[in-house]
Amino acid sequence: MEDFLLRLREAVSQELHLPAETPLPVSHTPFDQKGDITITLFGLAKRLGKNPAELAQHLQVILPRRLPEIADTELVKGFLNIRLSDAYRLAFLQRPPRPVIDPQPETIILEYPSPNTNKPLHLGHLRNIFLGQSIGRILEARGHTVIPVCLFNDRGTNICKSMWAWKELAHGATPETTGVKGDHFVGDYYVAYAKAQKEAVEALVRSGMTPEQAEKEARPAREVLKMLELWEAGDPETLALWKKMNQWVYEGFETTFRRLDVHFKKYYYESEVFHQARHIVEQGLAMGVFVRHPDGSVHAHLEEAGLGDKVILRANGTALYITQDLAVAEQKSRDFQFDRSVYVVGNEQDYHFKVLFEILRRLGAPGSDKLYHLSYGMVELPSGRMKSREGTVVDADPLLDEMREAARKAAQDAVKSLTLPPEEAENLYEAVGQGALRYHILRVDPRKKIVFNPEESVALQGDTGPFIQYTHARLRKLLRDAELAGFSLEEKTSDLKEGLIEPERAMVKQLWRFNTALEEAARNYNPAEVAHYAFQTAQRFSAYYQQVPILKETRPDVRNARLLLTRRVGEYLALSLHLLGIQAPEKM
Repeated sequence: MEDFLLRLREAVSQELHLPAETPLPVSHTPFDQKGDITITLFGLAKRLGKNPAELAQHLQVILPRRLPEIADTELVKGFLNIRLSDAYRLAFLQRPPRPVIDPQPETIILEYPSPNTNKPLHLGHLRNIFLGQSIGRILEARGHTVIPVCLFNDRGTNICKSMWAWKELAHGATPETTGVKGDHFVGDYYVAYAKAQKEAVEALVRSGMTPEQAEKEARPAREVLKMLELWEAGDPETLALWKKMNQWVYEGFETTFRRLDVHFKKYYYESEVFHQARHIVEQGLAMGVFVRHPDGSVHAHLEEAGLGDKVILRANGTALYITQDLAVAEQKSRDFQFDRSVYVVGNEQDYHFKVLFEILRRLGAPGSDKLYHLSYGMVELPSGRMKSREGTVVDADPLLDEMREAARKAAQDAVKSLTLPPEEAENLYEAVGQGALRYHILRVDPRKKIVFNPEESVALQGDTGPFIQYTHARLRKLLRDAELAGFSLEEKTSDLKEGLIEPERAMVKQLWRFNTALEEAARNYNPAEVAHYAFQTAQRFSAYYQQVPILKETRPDVRNARLLLTRRVGEYLALSLHLLGIQAPEKM
């Protein structure tokens, strides 16, 4: 299709004597209209001083002469619809899917999911991971070089909260002695800290202290700040506890990453750039970008940029997230030569990244003009927003288990009829469960929030991942049955004696839309474009399968063409699912 569009643009530009750089307003023709490609004539007609009908009549005469692929044209209220020939469609089916490469490929750093090491990965992290992984694959399909990196927020007050609670309450317990996965084990103590702090605050308020003062004066809060000071001072006992608890979390994270098939080129750790961050603060003070206040705290005054007054170092000298992020950004620019550095982080951090990018710009940091925050909406439950410290989050591991079990329940009878070996059946349940969850999340524009409903996501009908996976498995079975029946699966259609019928033309018309969806997804960092394409393709093939006989077709040339069309649909579905991080089962 792209080769035709290129020649169409050249033909129109030459015939209308337009400058070569003039964009041609072309789009895919809606399915309820005749045609495959539509030229919008209003802007061109105005530019040339003609009315759209007059311009259309001219193009309807000259374009078929220059482009033999054109079978017919039709003017619909200022829109010229072009229908392509069956011969062109059949030639298109000779080729497997070919993603169109961006004419200016770039090297892109993609940072995600950047978790804190005080709690396990949860449903919000899963949206982050699914977005990052899918966007990476989409950008790679467009020819870009993607460098996935992960920043571990492995120091600070939140990490000290888990450390304090373990020291106070664990009595030496470990993940090994309790049988609890490491990240979950540490996360339990983060919740325990919140409970202890709440009880201490309530006691102080009952004694007459204001809630605000009580929050600061409660023993857990005071001792956590002291622990952070000890960490930054290099206290051996504090560092030993910190290393031990972080290692438990890393082991837990890695187990989940392997399950999700997530891999990173490089890991960054806030703790490793801590001293570098202090150097940047001193540099910023010397440049006048930062100001030290009388209490010893360091600030960035960003009022003229509409970002207010941002603390960079606390009065006690301890650092904040923004301090480390400045250093990590600088380190990434040293590690990689990049054209874009993309941060995949939820929209609750919009202000943080505006401040970060503004400060980096003022510091003259390398690559500060190449930064982008991919801001996405939060995932909420029907009961409302998740809160880690209150223990109301949906943790990733049990959710993945739940989705696998839901897939098992939904597909068990069908799997029995397939007589799959137990291990293969378990892999299928995992693939369908993850496919349901990933698609449920990725089909929504990243900028919108999601209210998670697991029951909707596992259905085998409707706009779901399992429906697309099932459609792929069904057409793969059709092709296997064709082979068993001895039918030819040669990828040729030159011996087709008759033209295509309308459902086949519509199916090819749908396949032509793939690269448009891919380009939009890459441009807007929006996998939902590919998700919608995959669903529409599966939906149209299901309708085609019901309408048109394939294996029962008695004319060999027609049957071969339909089998080739079926194979291509399967390849486009498999590729689309891969871009979403979803497996395309052969059997289901």
